[in-house]
Amino acid sequence: MSDYTVVLPTVGRPSLREVLTDLLGQDGPAPGRVVLVDDRPLDQAEPLDLPEGEVPLDVIRSGGRGPAAARNAGWRAATTEWVAFLDDDVRLPAGWATRLAADLAAAGPRVGATQGRITVPLPEHRRPTDWERNTAGLETALWATADMAYRRAALAAVHGFDERFPRAYREDADLALRVTQAGWELVRGEREILHPVRPADDAVSLRMQAGSGSDALMRALHGPTWREIGGTGRGRFRWHVATVAAGSASALLAAAGRRRAATVAAATWAALTADFAARRVAPGPRPGEEGWAAEWRRMAWTSVAIPWSAVWHRLHGTVRFRDVPAWPPPVRAALLDRDGTIVEDVPYNGDPAKVRTVAGAAESLRRLRAGGLLIGMVTNQSGIARGLIAPEDVGRVNERVQDLLGSFDVVEHCPHGPEDGCTCRKPGPGMVLRAARALGVEPHECVVVGDIGADVGAARAAGARSVLVPTPVTREEEVEQAEHVAADLSSAVDLVLALAGEGR
Repeated sequence: MSDYTVVLPTVGRPSLREVLTDLLGQDGPAPGRVVLVDDRPLDQAEPLDLPEGEVPLDVIRSGGRGPAAARNAGWRAATTEWVAFLDDDVRLPAGWATRLAADLAAAGPRVGATQGRITVPLPEHRRPTDWERNTAGLETALWATADMAYRRAALAAVHGFDERFPRAYREDADLALRVTQAGWELVRGEREILHPVRPADDAVSLRMQAGSGSDALMRALHGPTWREIGGTGRGRFRWHVATVAAGSASALLAAAGRRRAATVAAATWAALTADFAARRVAPGPRPGEEGWAAEWRRMAWTSVAIPWSAVWHRLHGTVRFRDVPAWPPPVRAALLDRDGTIVEDVPYNGDPAKVRTVAGAAESLRRLRAGGLLIGMVTNQSGIARGLIAPEDVGRVNERVQDLLGSFDVVEHCPHGPEDGCTCRKPGPGMVLRAARALGVEPHECVVVGDIGADVGAARAAGARSVLVPTPVTREEEVEQAEHVAADLSSAVDLVLALAGEGR
């Protein structure tokens, strides 16, 4: 089996089938697995358009939490030495797999990642638009995950991508910085991919200003020199601040009756805005070229709006991430499996009288509560779907568990069977995501404690951490692939409290 896994996050773009067809049709060494992370919201159940191939293709639902969270769900499901990340809108030329294998073979033991070379095809019959030029910036971007292969050990050393980056912006630079700070080298490989410019509407450049919030997070995490150490250009943000200041001053001065000063401020705002628009128009289509009028119109109105949007998102991000801890943040909630973890496993139990807690369960939960953690219970109850127990039976058993162990802050159960295809049944992420939402915490601030691989898989897909407490039904490979393993529930609580930062 090949020593690399391909992880491909997707939101269901039509281009997904094309990149998978390219990947599965490669002549070179095939990946051991392809992990396709479906990052659409869980209520979107339309099947993805997938080609057939001989390489195992596993689909994980991650709940629409963004590309950083989706990539984490993918690489944590891999067991190979290397994890190759691809975007769902790239194309792989013939020979890509062969060149990737050569890049990986050339990587020394301290190489934590190797980046592919990106080519963005631009139109030859006219000058590129602003959106096309923006996409073309990927050709010189450092450590873009459109084609980036990481050593799994390097990812594990820094706990993967920071899921507080909500969009495909800066999360790859942040990861690269943390990997290099951990002592790994990052290199450029010889393989190449194509990154076509995907269709976009007129407001795409305005929506991109939300990335200013990610810039605020980068500054909070890496300090004021993060652009220098990350190899990132400064852009035009300082000019955006000046533009907003001039526009705001004009309005305030006019309201105060200072007409001459307001006129000067308004002229300054107009000059800065016009200069911004001119700089965006100049490299683009000229009169007579295809689409030039529409492009000039887009540049005019978005050049007015962008400075205000960029400054707003930066200010919002600065406030939001003012005291942000390093990744990963401390755990705030413990979500416990029921049967086999905190109570003895009685298959399809609907009788409260049969509930028996496992050794040390009451004391373990007392310690969690004393440590300030929120407590939840997440349990598969397929007996409902099988007609063996009723939902009311599950409710009575859950009440008995709480009589014995104390009340839980949230209780979630899945009534579906394995064949129902739901997203809440573990190892799906649904129950963990619902529990986190009910508790008012982020999924990455939760830890799931369970006794089988489905519990670990649910945590992984949802972005939570996990502790496995093996029992006689736990398979050996589940133990080998678990993030943390504890001998018993009390030892699991020790690990959970350490993850929560107790004693730091």
